[in-house]
Amino acid sequence: MAFKTQTISGGGGQSPVKFKKGALHSQLGVPQGEKIPAEKMAAAKRGDYGPLAAKRASFATGMLAAGRRTAAHRGVTKRLKRGR
Repeated sequence: MAFKTQTISGGGGQSPVKFKKGALHSQLGVPQGEKIPAEKMAAAKRGDYGPLAAKRASFATGMLAAGRRTAAHRGVTKRLKRGR
């Protein structure tokens, strides 16, 4: 199965990051629309599924999760400003 490569542009002088969307789900045997169970994610981060899965799990829980938290935070502040 070929995965689509996505790029996150780097801000503030950082270089862009490329990753294959859905590749970690495929490696762990989790269907694409479902959330990866915490036990499988922990096993992947330990390297039980191989070094590439460990790298992808670390990326997913670090950089991608931080981006989702930042986006969620920005949405809350925008809604609060509009309500004034």
